[in-house]
Amino acid sequence: MPTPLRIAVLASGRGSNLAALLAARERGELAIEPVLVASDKQSAGALRLAEAANIPTVALNPRSYAQRRDFDADLFTRVADSGAELIVLAGFMRILDGDTLRPWVGRMINIHPSLLPKYRGLHTHRRALEAGDTEHGASVHYVTAELDGGPVIAQARVAITPQDDEDSLAQRLLAHEHRLLPAVVDWIARRRLALGEADRVMLDGVALSAPLRLLDRHLQV
Repeated sequence: MPTPLRIAVLASGRGSNLAALLAARERGELAIEPVLVASDKQSAGALRLAEAANIPTVALNPRSYAQRRDFDADLFTRVADSGAELIVLAGFMRILDGDTLRPWVGRMINIHPSLLPKYRGLHTHRRALEAGDTEHGASVHYVTAELDGGPVIAQARVAITPQDDEDSLAQRLLAHEHRLLPAVVDWIARRRLALGEADRVMLDGVALSAPLRLLDRHLQV
């Protein structure tokens, strides 16, 4: 296994993707050292998971800051102070200031529940069903100032069935998210994935022509 990659996780909710990362680490499948879990909600379940795993946490209240960028500046200062090499957005429900996140471009990823570039933003499962799509999925992408618009690293796909509603589709996709995110972080930890010039995703030094695909627990070109 490579030297553990120091990661900071930002999450606003229950933290199921954080739990998936921690479980992969416990199984010896993922060489990471979580150095911080941060949230914009004191009640976030992700904070409780981190506390139980003895990972440092911080919860910042956006209403305590005069401007959105002040919140973001404080958040990223704390992330930098943690020594994180990679930021993982795992259900972090805030739009980040572009100027503040710019120094982290190429060192910050997000998991989003759609087959990007389809359905950026919220309510992705509902929108896929309303559009009559036959396939849905999740994407891990590098974060840029454009909302859910950064270069896509990898995707997992699920078929939409006639029986699906918004909840059932979300639940089935979540199991794939829990395999997709650790797989991508693993390849980053192994220094196989990077963001290159012209925002090209590089695998072993070669630009990808399309996002990687998740098959079972493994990424495929």
